[in-house]
Amino acid sequence: MRHMVNALAQSGDLRLSVWAPPGELPASASSIATASESRWLAQLMAAGGISHLVRKGGLQSLLAPVKLLRMLRAVYGRQAAVDIYHINWLQCALPLPDNGKPALITSLGNDLKLLRLPFMRHLLRRVMRHRRVAICPNAEWMQAPLQAAFGDVAEVIPVSFGISQHWYDIEHDISASQPRRWLAVTRLTADKLGALFEWSQDFFRHTGRQLHLFGPMQENIAVPDWVHYHGAATPEQLATKWFPCACGLITLSRHAEGRPQVMLEAMASGLPIIASRMPAHASIVNDEITGILCDSVDSYGAALRRLEDTDVNRHFGEAAREWAMREIGTWTDCAERYTRIYRKLLQDDDIE
Repeated sequence: MRHMVNALAQSGDLRLSVWAPPGELPASASSIATASESRWLAQLMAAGGISHLVRKGGLQSLLAPVKLLRMLRAVYGRQAAVDIYHINWLQCALPLPDNGKPALITSLGNDLKLLRLPFMRHLLRRVMRHRRVAICPNAEWMQAPLQAAFGDVAEVIPVSFGISQHWYDIEHDISASQPRRWLAVTRLTADKLGALFEWSQDFFRHTGRQLHLFGPMQENIAVPDWVHYHGAATPEQLATKWFPCACGLITLSRHAEGRPQVMLEAMASGLPIIASRMPAHASIVNDEITGILCDSVDSYGAALRRLEDTDVNRHFGEAAREWAMREIGTWTDCAERYTRIYRKLLQDDDIE
């Protein structure tokens, strides 16, 4: 979200009022969170975010979403003079006031799970019905279910998030990488890891390969001793130390998500992708061109062996970088996509 705000702020005709966890903002953006709201949002981020709290269960899984919605209702009430709302995630649209002002609502794969809750579609449709709304999932595969749920009260327009320029500038070369290093960057949950440990053990344990795993521990996951687990890593650490010399990025997730940002950043860096065959991954990975989609341990092993060939790896990595630049671009490109929709929403024109 920080990248999105910074890119939007570069547009000379936008004045941004930002309600988000505390952090540095560009000169043309102002924070509208009160001191108590900022403290609570900072604590929420430190706890892993609202989705993580809900997954953990317990009393906080009920109280935190209610508190978030109450705060948002207060924020919307304080900001009566806005021209348009840019809301990240469907649940944050629930407290919108009945003032008819247009809204752009971004959506991730997790939002589709939200729609399974009782009355959730009805509540969201009610806040959309009397205003112009663009729902903007960050991947095309979500367009059909969102269209089915809200197509008569909103326009569904996929908008990809951007990629920071420094990922495109990385020089990727595995010829100097010994041993062969593969990376997995993910939150550690059973669904996000998927079959990673099960499928990888025969190909990494007692071999010349190394599997380096990065990400916060969000469930009680036993990491095998042959996995190099580093905990959470900063983007700077990945960009400077790990991405330049890795054979590629592995994700065997079973988790329904939009377009995982780390996959886009890896592709922009020239890394091939090995991914489980699921809609979220198939919308990013052009199978056999920018990476390889796997649905069995045998196809996974074959993908590892194939992409460890230096020439094949370079060919796949170059294709991945070219795709990322052409189809995704930078955060500036993303901001331009959003501002075009803002203008259409405000002008009562057809959005697309």
